[in-house]
Amino acid sequence: MNTALRDGAAIPEIGFGTSPLKGKDAIRAVGSAIEAGYRLIDTAVNYENESEVGEAIRRSGVERAEFVVQSKIPGRDHAYDRAVASVRGSLSRLGLDQLDVGLIHWPNPSVDLYADAWRALVDLQRDGLVRVIGVSNFHPHHLARIVDVTGVVPAINQVEMHPYFPQVALRAEHERLGIITEAWSPLGKGMNAYGEAPVRDAAAAHGVSPAQAILRWHVQLGSVPLPKSENPQRQRENLDVYGFTLTDDELAAITGLARADGRRFGGDPDTHEEM
Repeated sequence: MNTALRDGAAIPEIGFGTSPLKGKDAIRAVGSAIEAGYRLIDTAVNYENESEVGEAIRRSGVERAEFVVQSKIPGRDHAYDRAVASVRGSLSRLGLDQLDVGLIHWPNPSVDLYADAWRALVDLQRDGLVRVIGVSNFHPHHLARIVDVTGVVPAINQVEMHPYFPQVALRAEHERLGIITEAWSPLGKGMNAYGEAPVRDAAAAHGVSPAQAILRWHVQLGSVPLPKSENPQRQRENLDVYGFTLTDDELAAITGLARADGRRFGGDPDTHEEM
């Protein structure tokens, strides 16, 4: 199943996250994910595993055209020329001629060069080195800034999203602009979302695991989750969310787990600095 993007392209509804996999573990885990059926593979310069992702793709024997490979420009490379070089470096490490999706990893507003990095992505898309361009961890005002500078709206904003942090307001802004939400940390790792009654009840009602219930919640809300697991069985389970449908009440109950304190793993994009 695919999700249509504003620029006419499409990406799978569920992807595979690769942080913090490295070395042989990364090649093995990405390889088993590909065997399980994942075709959207998410990496980043700062994950330091682009070479391994590229190697796993080559070893898979699956046609290159079936994959959507996305990577991210780090904060230290936001200046225009450095952003262009960063994407070219990603292509070299991945062993690809074109990056399917290029994102800015964090806005790093104190440096105030994210608009320059966005201009670089716009030009790289024009030149055919990147097929789809987007951002990651951007607030609405960051989005407004880059649209004002270039007139180009990102196709994707990859952000932290899980039952404790459902990003209701940001997703509404995405819908207004025609931006697809990608979700990192989609299962609320370490926060015991599996043990919450709305998740447990939905899982029991449909005969699925709590993780499957949460990932189905993402799919029905229109976000693209990027679960990560080295376990082949869990990888397969995380993709197996199409044999059931959550009710409106179940969706609302899981969304209702949102914490008033905005509980999250990552930093606030207005203060977080990712180099």
